[in-house]
Amino acid sequence: MSMANGRFNWWKSGDPWVWLNAGAVTLSMLAVIGLLLLIGVRGLAHFWPPDVWSIRYAQADGTATTVIASIRDTEAVAAARLRDAGVALDSGVEFVDRHLVKVGNRDRLGSDFRFLLETRILERGKPPAVAVIERTEWGDQVGFLRTVAENGAPVATGAEAWDEFQRRISRVEDLRERIRELERGTVGSINYELEQLRLESRRLQLEDALTVENSGELERRRAALDARYAELQQELGELYSAINRDSYTVEIQDGSTVELPLATVVRAYRPNTMSVPDKLGFYFSKLWEFVSEEPREANTEGGVFPAIFGTVVMVMLMAVFVTPFGVVAAIYLREYAKQGALTRTIRIAVNNLAGVPAIVYGVFGLGFFVYFLGGNLDALFFPEAAPAPVFGTPGLLWSSLTLALLTLPVVIVATEEGLARIPRSILEGSYALGATRAETLWRTVLPMASPAMMTGLILAVARAAGEVAPLMLVGVVKLAPSLPVDGNPPFLHLDRKFMHLGFHIYDVGFQSPNVEAARPLVYATALLLVLIIVVLNLAAVHIRNRLREKYRALES
Repeated sequence: MSMANGRFNWWKSGDPWVWLNAGAVTLSMLAVIGLLLLIGVRGLAHFWPPDVWSIRYAQADGTATTVIASIRDTEAVAAARLRDAGVALDSGVEFVDRHLVKVGNRDRLGSDFRFLLETRILERGKPPAVAVIERTEWGDQVGFLRTVAENGAPVATGAEAWDEFQRRISRVEDLRERIRELERGTVGSINYELEQLRLESRRLQLEDALTVENSGELERRRAALDARYAELQQELGELYSAINRDSYTVEIQDGSTVELPLATVVRAYRPNTMSVPDKLGFYFSKLWEFVSEEPREANTEGGVFPAIFGTVVMVMLMAVFVTPFGVVAAIYLREYAKQGALTRTIRIAVNNLAGVPAIVYGVFGLGFFVYFLGGNLDALFFPEAAPAPVFGTPGLLWSSLTLALLTLPVVIVATEEGLARIPRSILEGSYALGATRAETLWRTVLPMASPAMMTGLILAVARAAGEVAPLMLVGVVKLAPSLPVDGNPPFLHLDRKFMHLGFHIYDVGFQSPNVEAARPLVYATALLLVLIIVVLNLAAVHIRNRLREKYRALES
């Protein structure tokens, strides 16, 4: 009986539920850590330069061919499944290793990847001279460098070609960077000023204020810009002629020789001759390219810097918009609104808004912010730009406001809970010392509720940074031609479309024409998005903890 009573008392004490909750939290943490490890390993391994094999492979018709490729993945496939597909295998074989290899040369072979069966590999080796050449288009080129030419005349062949090839790649990169600076910097500024002149002229026409004097002034300014533009176009022409001067020839796996302009080359390396330090240096250079460069090849190559920039700027703008509105709404509901049926209904509505599907907010943002509000802003302040919209089109501003509306209930609820935890005695003491209600709110209530506000902001940032569905309607694009921040007034262009890491993951993972090449980038971009959310949240948590420690004495 005493043992039964002891078990009953142990159950009644609530300890089983404590252990159950602890186990659930542990399993959740293990699941999150496992997911992050999976994403990290699959994503970060993409930047390591794998060895390239020369494989003698038996075809289905009995002939043998040479495949030059790097092995990217290996899986065990049931032999019965292969036999059903018409593959001849020995009767005693149950499983066969199938390798996914990257052969490159998509412009010649039609696909970057193919499958090889282990049972059909006759021999393999790692030729030291095989090169992997990353290009601005058509993906990687894999083969043996034969010659380097200048204006069609060979300048290096054989063993000397590789060093000359590397020197000329550096020259091409310098020229490419100079062209990028001119086209997006100086030429972009001139185009911006020309557009502003056109809009100014159109505005004067609409106001019937276009006189001979100001028309002549506009023409003089336009002529000066056109002259500067012509000079830059001439300089760009010379740079393009210089960058297209060199070419190279490569022998690929089918034995054919391909000649291509060196201007398309990003980098070239020989993985089979690279030491571990060399591969580590290459790895970190690719990792830096991933976080600092623009994407290329339908977002399956290059970097994701525009998406990083767009995500961070949008989240910061969203925080600027949602915090004051959420705090003011919570203060009104808690301190000023008459507590009754109407206030309870408003609270229920706010709580229900947190469960509305995100795409509904996107549709609302498109209809209200873009078409209604943006269209009216264009009609009132930018009539000279018609029929081209300025704010009457999806952009950064409307995306930030849509996500602010989406996360507003979280901030309101968190702030109101923080206000409710402030002891009544502190407010009464403030009133007793002669402070008004507004002074009490501003100097006592808001500082003490600031940790709760930061909690609401943390939850808002965590949700907003990962949302994709509403952004597809109100501003996010696959590839933005320019960043929303540049050197042209007003410097932060809220009307521009932008890239976002969440949409980038969706686009690369589900819309890419080259699925196998895009798969590792999906993992890498997902890991990067998680890291950015963690960094933003840690910064907010640090501020919240400092505020909590600062006002802990007052609460006690």
